[in-house]
Amino acid sequence: MEMTLLLWIVAAILVIVGFAGLVLPALPGIAMIFSGLVVAAWAEHFVYVGWKTITFLALLALFAWLIDLLAGVLGAKKFGAGRYAIIGAAIGAVCGLFFGIPGIVAGPFFGAFFGELVARRDLKDAGFAAIGTWIGLLVGSAVKIAIAFTMLALFILVRFL
Repeated sequence: MEMTLLLWIVAAILVIVGFAGLVLPALPGIAMIFSGLVVAAWAEHFVYVGWKTITFLALLALFAWLIDLLAGVLGAKKFGAGRYAIIGAAIGAVCGLFFGIPGIVAGPFFGAFFGELVARRDLKDAGFAAIGTWIGLLVGSAVKIAIAFTMLALFILVRFL
C-alpha cells in the first residue's frame, strides 16, 4: 500500500474517531481531530496545508480544550458547586456512556447532583450545583464541537482553495 494512501486512511480514522470523542468523554476528541489533520497535511508533505495553518489549528485545539475545561468549572462555581459535584459529573459522564445518548446527557447531571449531595446533604443546594455543573459542561461541549467543525472547515478551505 502506498504511504500517502495509508496516511490518508490514518488521518480519516483519527478525525472520525475524534468527532466521536467530542461527545464520548473517554476519547480526547479535539486532540484526535488535530492529529488527524496534521497527518492529512503530512500525507501531502505540507504542500497545501503548511505550518502556519497547522500552528493556527493547534491554537484552536488548545483553546477548545481550555474552554471545555473552564466551562464546567465556571458553571459549577457560578451555581455554588464544589469539588465533589465536579468529580461526580465526571463519573456520571463515564457511567452515562453505557446508556447511550440519554446517559451521556443525564449522566453528568446526576453525577454532579449525587456528588454534591454527599458533600452538602441538602437537596436544594445539590440541585442548583448539579444544574450549574451540567450547564457548564454543555456550554463547554458546544464550544468544543463548534471549534472542531471550524478546524475541519479551515483545513478544507486551505487545502482546496
